[in-house]
Amino acid sequence: MHDDDRRKLLGQFIRSHRERMPPDVAAPRRRTPGLRREELATRAGIGVTWCAWIEQGRDVSVSPQALARLARALALTAAERAYLFELAGRRDPAAPAATATSAAPEAVSALVMALPFPAYGLDRLWNASCWNPAAERLFAGWLGQEGDRNLLRYTFLSAPARALLPDWEDRARRLLAEFRADCARMLNDPALESLTGQLRSQSELFAQEWEAQSVSSREGGTRTFAHPEDGLIRFSQHTFSVAERPDHKLVTLVPC
Repeated sequence: MHDDDRRKLLGQFIRSHRERMPPDVAAPRRRTPGLRREELATRAGIGVTWCAWIEQGRDVSVSPQALARLARALALTAAERAYLFELAGRRDPAAPAATATSAAPEAVSALVMALPFPAYGLDRLWNASCWNPAAERLFAGWLGQEGDRNLLRYTFLSAPARALLPDWEDRARRLLAEFRADCARMLNDPALESLTGQLRSQSELFAQEWEAQSVSSREGGTRTFAHPEDGLIRFSQHTFSVAERPDHKLVTLVPC
């Protein structure tokens, strides 16, 4: 979405919710639905002109603190507040600090364990948050052992990944391009900066591709593995987002 479109949607969103709010004092023959712009500005502690420019979609910088006051003044729900900050491209100061890893949502872990073929869950930094026995057998160098569960570190830094993936370099490049598409939701995330900083210093290929800023959607398709026991095997990969937890995803590998 272009910045102009985001600003227009932000302005329309604020105006729509302003017009739904009951005024502080009911008055007969009031022509303005909901709150007047001046009333919203007073409630939020911002200037009327500033409020008008935001609603008009002008190119103005709105601080996270001002957005938080607008959210309170408009009595937004948690989902509406998150949408407000997403449109503005700002991080909500009231949002809990993100941890380096997070547990899998119950819906993801239940589906993973119910599937007979390899399946696993990934958190926002692409750490494996859950997996089933079939996935543990396929990714013996990544899952099923104590230690690092990050898919990027496994792919770029481990010898087992190079042996398992016949087209290792192409797969690694595509994986990073897909991960970068997720990074737009993690601006100023210390855990992300730590992960990418470590990988840039430890992998020349990662450093080159990170600098290139290639971006790709998480696509399915045939994935080939050179398994040490099963030989050359192929799967069709499918990735699903979690509606209630967009920071998690479910990855399945269906035998071809």
